[in-house]
Formats: sequence, structure tokens, C-alpha cells
Amino acid sequence: MARQERAIRTRRTILEAAAAVFDERGYTSATIGEILDRAGVTKGALYFHFGSKEELAVGVFEEQLAITLPPQSSKLQELIDSGLVLARRLRSEPLVRASVGLALDQGAMELDRTPAFRMWFDQNVQRLGEAKAQGELLPHVDVAETAELLVGSFSGVQLLSQLRCQRQDLERRVVVMFEHFLPSIAVPAVLARLDISVERAERVLAQVQQRPGRERMETQEGAVPAQVSSGA
Repeated sequence: MARQERAIRTRRTILEAAAAVFDERGYTSATIGEILDRAGVTKGALYFHFGSKEELAVGVFEEQLAITLPPQSSKLQELIDSGLVLARRLRSEPLVRASVGLALDQGAMELDRTPAFRMWFDQNVQRLGEAKAQGELLPHVDVAETAELLVGSFSGVQLLSQLRCQRQDLERRVVVMFEHFLPSIAVPAVLARLDISVERAERVLAQVQQRPGRERMETQEGAVPAQVSSGA
């Protein structure tokens, strides 16, 4: 068990170092040597966890999703929670910021960024599909098209917030996005019960922190299945 926990910590250290280097230098200019120096680990330790620079990038992508949020009776509420929590993490967690930066890095021509967008798309398809099965969506809603629109909308909103104020107002912008987006897809009775507020992310994250110690530790270390994202 102690060895496994050390491996989890080492993997996290490598990911944080890679994220910092990718963020500062861009994917194309970043080197494995720089990441090793930043992480303070051996080349063998790095390649034990990641076989290449591209695998490191995928690991950074996955950090957006490496948190399991409390389930809700409404799947649309879960969709909202995932977007608001991602917005909060983008403001407070450098590794998550780096994952978004990589996904949207126009200069990273040799990096296949489709896995990142596929992760976000699949998560939204799953939640929207469950919401439709529960009768939360209006009859005309196409789940796949709506999921794709949400990924694109979130990507644009977070980029605008970054350019305007380093994402300091991102949660508020995401709230506005949902306020305009949800009335076009949600059954009115469901819409009236949804919590779409700037403070929602803090409340949800507080619930995550109240979980039993082992589950909370695994969530924070990224050792649980990916469960959260609205988009890049």
C-alpha cells in the first residue's frame, strides 16, 4: 500500500512538472529533460508512468476529469456542477489550467488533441443522455449536438475570461452561459429546480472534501475514474 501511494505521488509530481513546462514553453518547445529537472525524478521513474511526451500530455488532459462529484437526482444538475467545478478548478489549479492550454494550443501540430475533446464530449453525452432518459430534456433535444455545443461554448467562455481578466470572473461567465443555454433544452419544471449560482462550485467541492479519507485522497491524486467536464 505504501509503495502504491508513493507511485501515485510520483506520478502526480511528474504531471505537475510537465504541466508547468507545457504552460511556460508550449508543447512543441517543451522537452523531457526540462520536465525531469522540474520534477526532480529519474528518467526511469518518468518512463515507468509515461512512455512519451504525448502520453504526458494525455495525462495532463485527464486532470480536468480526475475528480468524482457527488451524484444528484437531476442529471442536468450534475451537468451544471461539472461545468462550475471545472471553472473553479481552472482558477485555482495550475495543472487543470495547463490541460486546457494544451487542448487549445494551436501550435501543437504534432500532438493529437482529439482525445481531450472526446473525453469532454463523451462526459456530456453521458449526462445529457441520462437526463433525457429521466424526462429532464425537451423532446426536440439532440443529445450529441447539444453536448458538442456545450463543449464549444465552455471553451469560448473560458478563453474570453482568460483574455479579459485571467479567468477571475469565469464562474460568473459560466453561470451566464448556463442561464442562456438551459432554457432551450430543459423541461420547465426541471429548470425551476436547478441551482445555477456562482457559489454552487464551492458547495459541491466542500462535499467532495467531506468524503472518507481514502476516497478523498484518491480523488485528489487523480487515481479515480474521470467524472467531470463540460469542456476545454
